[in-house]
Amino acid sequence: MKPKDALLKRWEVILVRKGDAPAIFNTAGDVARTFRQIDKGAQDFESRIDNFHSGNVLAVQIGNHEDWPSVLIACLRRKVVVLPLEQSISDQQRDAALKVCNAGAALVSNMTSGSYEMRSLFVDYFMQWRLPIPALFKLTSGTTTLPRAISFGSEQLLADCDQICNTMGISDVDLNFGVIPVSHSYGFSNLLTPLVARGVPMVLSRDRTPRAVLDDLARTNASVFPGMPVLYQALCEMEKIPALPKLRLCISAGAPLPITIAREFREKFGLSIHSFYGASECGGICYDREAKLEIEGFIGAPMSGVDVEIINSNAESSQIRVRSAAAGRGYLFEPDNEKLGSGVFVPDDLLVGEGAGFKIVGRISDVINVAGKKVNPAEIEERLLDFPGVRQAVAFGRESTVRNEEVAACVVADTEPSTGLRTTLRENDLLEFCRGGLSGWQVPKRIFIVDSIPTNERGKISRRELAKRFR
Repeated sequence: MKPKDALLKRWEVILVRKGDAPAIFNTAGDVARTFRQIDKGAQDFESRIDNFHSGNVLAVQIGNHEDWPSVLIACLRRKVVVLPLEQSISDQQRDAALKVCNAGAALVSNMTSGSYEMRSLFVDYFMQWRLPIPALFKLTSGTTTLPRAISFGSEQLLADCDQICNTMGISDVDLNFGVIPVSHSYGFSNLLTPLVARGVPMVLSRDRTPRAVLDDLARTNASVFPGMPVLYQALCEMEKIPALPKLRLCISAGAPLPITIAREFREKFGLSIHSFYGASECGGICYDREAKLEIEGFIGAPMSGVDVEIINSNAESSQIRVRSAAAGRGYLFEPDNEKLGSGVFVPDDLLVGEGAGFKIVGRISDVINVAGKKVNPAEIEERLLDFPGVRQAVAFGRESTVRNEEVAACVVADTEPSTGLRTTLRENDLLEFCRGGLSGWQVPKRIFIVDSIPTNERGKISRRELAKRFR
């Protein structure tokens, strides 16, 4: 009897069609798994979770391990809910995630040996979910210190995979280069599900140093590279660039892609970077198909099969309402949340229409309240980026006893093409420049000139963390 699960149905077709074909390569270019070997691994792993009940939650924290597809397929067959966890999270964050999702066991890698082990968290643990049983939980930041879990069925995961592959033109003749974490929503949807549901092979890498990434891209002849802005920036700073004749598609997600980095990359590598905008709650939303790199913050038009609606058409910028078959079922234990459910998700980002697509100008939580006046940090950043020699700028709000908040900013200087040295920037010059193009309440009280703006491993910048650091 054929499986009814949507992803498993696709896997059975792929297995028949591509059984002995290479599915996973290591960074030396050697075949690590064929599709048939992945299925054999899934059968073996099923025996390890034979005592699991349908609906049990298994946390998977094994990095970019070759067994990821086997683990996923085995759990789908046993109706065990998968909770991907990134290796970079702290023990405290991991424990909070396990608690929120009621995980019964965790699959944890040994960083030294490269193997992994099963750790039982509860004895005879059983969780009764409302039917249908979820296939996967994705984690996202909550309004408190605890994370929130988003519930997905296989049909939503498959829809996201199809929308991505159809929109980006990715097929099973491509070779994905997997250096972004498979456990993150971006990596899961662009690497793992395309392999399982559409037979797109991938290289799996655990070395994110820029030199290793470049050498491995060249050695493996990968054709599709999903990356992040911080990684593309690092690649732009590399010397002795190897030939990459097979690389045809570069994708950037996780954070807005600065135009300066995109243009530098195109000049150095002869390849455009396509901005990809999505959210853990609903997968892919927009994609810059042409990648002309003319507008800061441009994210392109909606993905194939995705509908995007501006909620407040009368405002300068607005949240959007995303309708997609890939949208999650809802937040775990939050059945009445208005942001997510019934195929709809409302992100916190503020967007404006730009030609046939959209650009991001900020987030609701980013708005700075200066004595009752709302300041969008994107306006300050846009002004600062017009100053000669400014490569990157981030504005944020700092606590103020008299104004509620005051505007501050961090800037990174560009490098001189002739010398390779940083351009000299002075805070007073930047402040004077801001006064010439911004309203009084928008002008920063302080501008900090830094070597780099701190980000997390996904390349995202937290204005809240900057406000704490530059208090």
